[in-house]
Amino acid sequence: MNKLYLWGIIITVLMLVFTYMSVAGSEGGLNNDIVNILAITGAVALVIITVFVVIKYVRQMQVDSVTGDLADENWDGIGEYTNEVPTGWAVTFLLTMVWGMWYFTVGYPINSYSQIGEYNEDTVAHNTKFEAQYKDITGDRLIEMGESVFLAECKVCHGINADGIDGKAANLNQRIEAVSVKYVIANGANNMKTDFPGGMPPMMLTDSAQIDAVADYIVSGFPEGHAGVEAFLMGGCTGCHGEKGEGMPFVGPKLNGFDIATVTSILKDGKKGAIGTMPKFERLNPKQIEAVGAYITSLSK
Repeated sequence: MNKLYLWGIIITVLMLVFTYMSVAGSEGGLNNDIVNILAITGAVALVIITVFVVIKYVRQMQVDSVTGDLADENWDGIGEYTNEVPTGWAVTFLLTMVWGMWYFTVGYPINSYSQIGEYNEDTVAHNTKFEAQYKDITGDRLIEMGESVFLAECKVCHGINADGIDGKAANLNQRIEAVSVKYVIANGANNMKTDFPGGMPPMMLTDSAQIDAVADYIVSGFPEGHAGVEAFLMGGCTGCHGEKGEGMPFVGPKLNGFDIATVTSILKDGKKGAIGTMPKFERLNPKQIEAVGAYITSLSK
């Protein structure tokens, strides 16, 4: 007997024994379980077919010789034969195309049931019910909802008390830090594109002393008589953010504290700043986003 066939038989027997032991040795064994029986049957068929195909083509490589005419084209002396595509390959390819069209139209049409589709439908129905139930809540109830959403979605980065992680996530108990102000002045910002599409250009101020003064002025809460007032005006900051950082709709966000609109913009579009990038939260519905804004706004009051 050819060694190739002998090794094929040995490998087949070993694989079948290993497969049987794996299933029979599992909890419950075969135990007339149709699933396990089908698994064993499929495994046996797969092993036999695989070994047969491997033996066939290895044997073919050992004894067959190439026939046919070489094509005129060649690459570095390596050419191809002009043999026709094997009939079996061509038929299999055509049958696969026919099966694919049948599968997508009759066998399992793309508009038929799927678990993902059911999940999406349930999500839409739940959000509709949620919005109808909670659309009118305001005040303390809205803040309580925002705290719950914050603890579920935001505390991983910003901490339970929203005091942030040094160098990783912002402290939300204060509107902005000096390092963030300096970063935006130097690099500009176009984070909240939905509500403030114009963005902010970089290098509105270039003098380091003026930049430091503006950063301290904003972080300090825009006090009267501060050294940064003049630089804030000179840099054109008032044209977009207002004289006291109160912000302007569709132009520049509020700087003298959080408000729901500012938090909502950040959650909708995400933000890139001095300490990294915050992703947008598309999985939150509008009421949840509003609630998180109300909660964060309440922290700095």
